[in-house]
Amino acid sequence: MGGVGGVHLLTLARFGVGGFTIADFDRFDLPNFNRQVGAMMSTLDQPKLDVLERMALDINPELRIRTFPNGVSVDGIDDFLSGADLFVDGFDFFAIDIRRKVFARCHQLGIPAITAAPAGMGTSWLIFVPNGMSFEQYFRLDGQPENEQFLRFFLGLTPKGLQRPYLVDPSRIDLAAKRGPSTAAGCQLAAGVAATAAIKLLLRRGDVKPAPFHHHFDAFVGRYVITKLPNGNAGALQQLKLKLGRRMLASKPAINPEASSAGSDDVLSQILSVARWAPSGDNDQPWSFERLGSESVMLHVRATSPANVYEYRDGEPLLLAAGMLLESLKIAGLAFKRRMTWEYEGANSDHRIRVDFHPDDQSPFDPLYGCLSQRSVDRRRFRLRPLTGLEKAKLEASLGSTLRIRWFEATAARRAIASLGAAATDIRLRARETFETHKRVVDWTRRFSPTGIPASSLGAGTAMLRMMKWQMGSWARMDRMNRLFGTRAAGLQLDIIPGIFSAAFFSLIKTSDCPSGPIGILLAGASIQRFWLTATQLGLSLQPALATVIFASLGASGSGFTEQQDLRIKAGQLADRFQTAVQVAPADCIFLGRIGQPAFAPVSSRSVRRPLSELFRS
Repeated sequence: MGGVGGVHLLTLARFGVGGFTIADFDRFDLPNFNRQVGAMMSTLDQPKLDVLERMALDINPELRIRTFPNGVSVDGIDDFLSGADLFVDGFDFFAIDIRRKVFARCHQLGIPAITAAPAGMGTSWLIFVPNGMSFEQYFRLDGQPENEQFLRFFLGLTPKGLQRPYLVDPSRIDLAAKRGPSTAAGCQLAAGVAATAAIKLLLRRGDVKPAPFHHHFDAFVGRYVITKLPNGNAGALQQLKLKLGRRMLASKPAINPEASSAGSDDVLSQILSVARWAPSGDNDQPWSFERLGSESVMLHVRATSPANVYEYRDGEPLLLAAGMLLESLKIAGLAFKRRMTWEYEGANSDHRIRVDFHPDDQSPFDPLYGCLSQRSVDRRRFRLRPLTGLEKAKLEASLGSTLRIRWFEATAARRAIASLGAAATDIRLRARETFETHKRVVDWTRRFSPTGIPASSLGAGTAMLRMMKWQMGSWARMDRMNRLFGTRAAGLQLDIIPGIFSAAFFSLIKTSDCPSGPIGILLAGASIQRFWLTATQLGLSLQPALATVIFASLGASGSGFTEQQDLRIKAGQLADRFQTAVQVAPADCIFLGRIGQPAFAPVSSRSVRRPLSELFRS
């Protein structure tokens, strides 16, 4: 009587079905509210079985209902199925063992059975009839370990995978942890198609296409497909999908920010686990946490960068990242009814910032909380749709009084700033100082990198990635290839094309209200994080262009590139071009980026974060 089971019951009751046998041992809780028809404030902590029985009888007081308040046990399957004309599957997705046994018994007894599951904002369903293909013949679960059974059930339910292109966070499908996403739309659609198939079977009117036919309708993409799998999961194409599925599950990290502290009573750990998703340059995560008590922590932020070339303006990128983390801590704290305050305590080898959380039942929930783990860098092309006035107003308001924004929306302006990015890429690829950093940061093996940037998320094509990997085998090889062929191809693919295909570039500049020194940079970082999270909430993608700011700043100051005079000249030229295109001196620009509506499905490769346990100091 949960996600689909409850709405199955009420839909069939409204259709006029006169008798039901229903089972459930669970009670309604807050996590059920997004999809379960019986989950309401008035039914919290009430048995699902009792609530749904009342609701069904309120629709038709003459219903004959048998209830199994302890669920369906192996020994009670025959009693549960006694007198049934049809079985409609309402088991939890992960209740695989009892599902197999009930479907097998239905096949032996000649009882038709339907399984209809929510899949994103659609539904997929299978019908099993007497003398037709059985549940086991289709899914091929016998003798398989539990995780393999989950995978086979999932891929057998959704062989077309219509929901995959719009799944924002793939980690929400976590078969090992028995977690999966669902929507009320999917549950309602599942009940509608299951009820339609049920009426056809019960009244013997209309044609049904039973297994090996599989049905999938997705309202989001507007598609309905019927797939015939004569051999079920034993088919060659399904076997290939299973192989790929196993590989993906083996390499997939837990992106869900609550995962590492799920079930923990330690509120501080839960807050930190969510907040650690704050961005940092090259996914460096230059911070660690020192517990000061149950509600307090000392945040340590490195004062130096692994790459000296990035240590411009007294380590500003590290403090900006720390400010973004502070804003994330503030937002996460509110979700746990904690008001956060912080105090900068100075720096030696690292910056020290004391963070305190104060219990406050009146703390308002911040709607940006849900965006903390979803915010990511998108280096691909965006749509050319201009930002609306409302979008720009919300983004500008998110900056508060600390920063002001300047938009660059015209094609010529976007092209000019994109060309600055290409010039910065040219310097970055030619600089001896940056080579070891790139070699360390770029992750060539993982699609989800906890300590670097996956190569597949860089925005380069397959051929260029292969060339880059080969070149980065040694500095001599990189230097020789740059001298022979230049870096124009890289700049075109990584900067020019994405820059032109954007809604706008933008620059952020500190206002007179922003304090000087480290505290001002921390406050600026907090504002940038709210801006980025607001963009995520609006469904917009964002890519920072900090390398352009960094190299232009180095060029303006004449520092950096101690071994390469030609790069000092290039950086100086970049600084001059920067001031013309961005209309501000590099020293005054604290952030530069591009923004727009994503043109493709959500990113399938991204930087993730180190486990919380690795971020704590002893």
